[in-house]
Amino acid sequence: MTSRQWTPSSPKPPKDTFPRWVLFWVGGILALSLVSVGLVRLTGNGPDQLNAAVVQQRSLVFLDQADGGVRVVDGVSGATLTVLQGEQGFVRGALRALTRDRHARGLGPSDPFELIARTEGRLTLLDPSTGQHVDLESFGPTNKDQFARFLSMQPE
Repeated sequence: MTSRQWTPSSPKPPKDTFPRWVLFWVGGILALSLVSVGLVRLTGNGPDQLNAAVVQQRSLVFLDQADGGVRVVDGVSGATLTVLQGEQGFVRGALRALTRDRHARGLGPSDPFELIARTEGRLTLLDPSTGQHVDLESFGPTNKDQFARFLSMQPE
């Protein structure tokens, strides 16, 4: 059996065998990329966007207790605000993300975190010792409120 190849004297060129689905996938990925970049720019959530003015800020230290709780301490006065008992999943998860970087740099838990509320409603947990931060409103209002309550708490 001989293979047929197209020559200029042949009546029709052979059918294009490049799969069309590849072109559709590449086009879809490009369109998704453009839409994603456009949304980041329009919503102001890009890394180059300026932060809004600070409404309220509080230094907090989170210390693990022997009984598994987490003691929340005012970073300025040293007074205990509350002791978190039980799972406290979101609070522990957000802190774990920031303390992992501290541990890698050989820093201890005694340096305070900064809890920052901004005019547009954003709430950020910042670790000044590493420069890392977590934008808490990204996880929904219920999770954000778990940290927002620390802004107005008075010592026990």
